[in-house]
Amino acid sequence: MQQGALPRVDDEGPGTGRTRGATLLLGTAVVVVALNQRPAVVGIAPVLRDLRADTGLTSALAGLLTALPVLCFGAFAPFAPRLARRIGLETAVAGSLVLLAAGIALRLLSPVAFLYAGSLVAGAAIAVANVLMPAYVKREFRRPGTVMGLYSAALNVGAAAAAGLTVPIGVALGLDWRLALGSWLLLAVAGLALWLPVAGVRHDRTPADPAGPGAWSLLRTPLARQVTVFLGLQSVQFYSIGTWLPTLLADAGVPVGKGGLLLAVSNVVGAAGALLAPTQAGRMRSQRPLVVVLLLAYVVGLTGLLVTPSTGTFLWVAVFGLAQGGGFALALTLIVLRSATPLVAAGLGGVAQCLGYLLAAAGPVVFGALHDVTGGWSWPLALLLVLLLPMAWAGWGAARHAVLGT
Repeated sequence: MQQGALPRVDDEGPGTGRTRGATLLLGTAVVVVALNQRPAVVGIAPVLRDLRADTGLTSALAGLLTALPVLCFGAFAPFAPRLARRIGLETAVAGSLVLLAAGIALRLLSPVAFLYAGSLVAGAAIAVANVLMPAYVKREFRRPGTVMGLYSAALNVGAAAAAGLTVPIGVALGLDWRLALGSWLLLAVAGLALWLPVAGVRHDRTPADPAGPGAWSLLRTPLARQVTVFLGLQSVQFYSIGTWLPTLLADAGVPVGKGGLLLAVSNVVGAAGALLAPTQAGRMRSQRPLVVVLLLAYVVGLTGLLVTPSTGTFLWVAVFGLAQGGGFALALTLIVLRSATPLVAAGLGGVAQCLGYLLAAAGPVVFGALHDVTGGWSWPLALLLVLLLPMAWAGWGAARHAVLGT
């Protein structure tokens, strides 16, 4: 083993240089870091009405507050492995938590420009963790499947907590929307406090840079393009609804606080989908039946919100949550299943996240702008339903039994 490198961790514990308790603590640190990767983005949605009333932002400009971090997810993804090689993977993840805390803190300042600056900084921080944490799990656990399932579920739980608790925290403590949004700074600090002693900060070998020329050449193949489009359009659905659902429901007569709780329900159900989808996908030669089930769930959820947003709302958001949680986990799993080697998987993952998140960033902005133009939510929801068609094409192709790099 290279000097300074961490011993490989077995998720069974014995015979690996770490006790079972230490392995459990390391897994806990991974989960807590995952919990931090969505609140800074999703927490905006429940306070969007108050934010707009206070700042005078249009729907499109307010949507940009959610779109900006997602743009960063794509723009900064190619740089994360290079950063890890320079300063060490563990140190890079620790740095991302520091940067995330700084971004959340910036949004506590009054000028509107700091809202956007904080969102940009937080987005860059999350982009680093998005790329490096799966690589860390793959390196440290001999059987990473269970840990990755918990990791994916924790992403949804973090989003659910931000959606459901941001407004109640503000009400309970008598905070305005800005301080309620800034309360997630405590979670980032807690994540850093756990990560540093458990994972340490070391400079060691990290996976090859997934953004190199070889990785981009994968896009010459239809399979790589289909995986990328599926990931991107799935993320368009998630961030569009995640940003505007409380406002959409409020306009339909649902109380603002309840809208945030319903968004939380969507993400909690999504966590269940994120746990189940990778398990089922790994047992299938082709994942096409799973793609069909998830697309039907999208259709039911979106159609319900379009036709009767104030009636049966719990069902519509729960079904949509199952679709988005399972869809995102499936997209990540397809990156692994369609790759012949870990190096190909790293390259495909870097390319798919870069382009997929850049595509997804347009979702909240276009959704909000279409609402401004039409004065309602029917056309924005209809657009999401139409986008299920290219998503179905991409998912059908990405789910076929084929492998890149053979």
